[in-house]
Amino acid sequence: MNVLAFDTCLGGVSVAVRWQGARGEWLSCDRFEVREGGHAERLMPMIAEAMEEAGLAFCDLARIAVTVGPGTFTGVRGGVAAARGLALASGLPVVGATSLTVMAHRADELLGSRNGKLLAVAVDARRGMVYLQLFADAQDRASLPLLLAPEEVAALVGAEPVTVVGSGAPAVAGAIVAAGGEAEARLGDLQPHARSLALLAANLTAVSPVRPLYLRPPDVKPQADKSLSRAVAP
Repeated sequence: MNVLAFDTCLGGVSVAVRWQGARGEWLSCDRFEVREGGHAERLMPMIAEAMEEAGLAFCDLARIAVTVGPGTFTGVRGGVAAARGLALASGLPVVGATSLTVMAHRADELLGSRNGKLLAVAVDARRGMVYLQLFADAQDRASLPLLLAPEEVAALVGAEPVTVVGSGAPAVAGAIVAAGGEAEARLGDLQPHARSLALLAANLTAVSPVRPLYLRPPDVKPQADKSLSRAVAP
């Protein structure tokens, strides 16, 4: 199953193409950039670069995969909008995964065996909160993604030993230990990577339309007591 995968949810932009070669072997190429902004502007050029390196056209693909959140509002929106646009133009199905699921897959690659420990992916969501998703085993049996305070994560995990990864790992692991639990913070700079998403894509179910996952409303809202326009009588 030839796949184009991409992520723009958090602190990076990544694109990966995975395809089957002429002899049946699986091949891949990818791009990853850490970015503070401009995710949407960089995404399409990176897709073009990866597709050119792979030597594939969109008609050679079987599906498009995208991270749906949680993450920054503009990052999540940009990635999902790109997936919808490409699907409309190509007729390809789209599959989605949470950014935290993709990070869990990457953490398993980097850390190896979990030794029976629970894996918690925790991303700093600011304002004293984290985006959190728990993974029970390497087969990615997972809880739903949540927006929680670190102390709430400690109550959720209880006494079960846990490895915490992501930018929110130090705060969450600290809260778990303070509550009497057992936790280790690892991979504090971990980001979603489209290479992991491309590997997961074959087992995901296509959705139409793919929708963004926002765990909190956008920061900027119109003032409730102000009209956008006001007619003035002559």
